[in-house]
Amino acid sequence: MEFKDYYAILGVSPDATQDEIKRAYRKLALKYHPDRNPGNKEAEEKFKEINEAYQVLSDPEKRAKYDQMRAQYERWKQAGMPGGFDWSQWAAAGPGGVRVEFRDLDDLFGGVSGFSDFFRQFFGFGGLGEEVTVEDLLGGLGAGRRTARTRPRQRPAFEHPITISLYEAYHGTTRHIEINGRRLEVKIPPGARTGTKVRLKRAVPLEDGTMADLYLVVQVAPDPNFERQGDDLYTQVEVDLYTAVLGGEVRVPTLKGDVYLRIPPGTQCGQRFRLRGRGMPKLKKPGEYGDLYAEIKVRIPKNLTPKERELFEQLAALRKAGTPQAR
Repeated sequence: MEFKDYYAILGVSPDATQDEIKRAYRKLALKYHPDRNPGNKEAEEKFKEINEAYQVLSDPEKRAKYDQMRAQYERWKQAGMPGGFDWSQWAAAGPGGVRVEFRDLDDLFGGVSGFSDFFRQFFGFGGLGEEVTVEDLLGGLGAGRRTARTRPRQRPAFEHPITISLYEAYHGTTRHIEINGRRLEVKIPPGARTGTKVRLKRAVPLEDGTMADLYLVVQVAPDPNFERQGDDLYTQVEVDLYTAVLGGEVRVPTLKGDVYLRIPPGTQCGQRFRLRGRGMPKLKKPGEYGDLYAEIKVRIPKNLTPKERELFEQLAALRKAGTPQAR
């Protein structure tokens, strides 16, 4: 099995902070995002590799396990010991440390999971966090629930990471999987965020004839136009110099369509305007939304015509002289 150096993939040191890891991930994910590289298979594979690395290093439990394994692997490599590295001691385990031989998740997802054998071998299981059950999404059990990490589990469970776009997180989306000939449509609810888990009860057959739960763990990919903080969104809007000085309207993109924002005369570069209810939908709170914050970036004109330059020079002279017209 090929070892994955997730730190090298993200270009950070092993002692990097979570903020440094997040910044590195965002920078690389934006660079290799499929929307920016249509039809580029190499960029698509790179994006999957970056996402996989972030799945591990952004999760304290997964990162701790990976760091221990990485340290042991490095010691084995430096010692030049004969034979292959014993990967089995780090394989994902079920309750009580009992190992479970599990099916290749590529089989469950039609060969398109995008996560390496290395990832699936060591991170097939994980702690529970905020979950949304399939029954919740179908209206069978009402509101979703939060399950404590310390709650004991009676059966092993699989986790399978899936990546969705911010647009899909806003509107909700679906994923189709096939398990033992059963084709299932799994709904990802509007407002899902990185770490949201959608549970499929007793979905994966085990060798002993019992059924294990499957959790789809959502990873929301960075978006080139918006930054998400909780349920709020942040974006930058370019405004020409004349509109910033004199006031006017500017078009602001949102995930539900463009809106027009009226800005007052004398608007400054970096000034933020809040658009209420234009942020992300709140998970399991239908009809409630966060806000969108539009940060103004004033666009300075280039390649002035002689007449435009003359007018700017006149304005500069007025400002320098401090005449009433310039106040």
